[in-house]
Amino acid sequence: MNIRPATPEDLEAIRNCAAASYAMYIERIGREPAPMVADFATQISEGKVHVGVEESGEVCGYVVFYPRGDSVHLENVAISPDHQGRGYGGQLVAFVERQARERGIATVDLYTNEKMTENIALYPRLGYEEVGRWEEDGFNRVFYRKSVVGPA
Repeated sequence: MNIRPATPEDLEAIRNCAAASYAMYIERIGREPAPMVADFATQISEGKVHVGVEESGEVCGYVVFYPRGDSVHLENVAISPDHQGRGYGGQLVAFVERQARERGIATVDLYTNEKMTENIALYPRLGYEEVGRWEEDGFNRVFYRKSVVGPA
């Protein structure tokens, strides 16, 4: 998988990926998860979105991240269901961690919904430490942080 900055031409693929990836959580959460209603057009124009692209040129996933305070905030990462199970999500998270290091930023922070139990199991395996749980923007979220100082 190649990772590159998203362009306006990727907008539909990103929206479709978000819709397909997060649809399973609607019933659990009781409404659409935040990534399903994100303003991807603005995020793309601000340089916050990168896409994962297979050799065929097909967008298989995306990641939204940006510097925030003393950290890089990983806001959203998704792989389309047809491409899950190939390690692409981990590659996108590792990409964000490399970007933080290259920018001289020592930590990456992220959150997930408390009902997204798959993510709650995943992030600690990727080295993220839970730093708190609270309600934000009407969602019950679990917050994580990881030091990315030193070699990958």
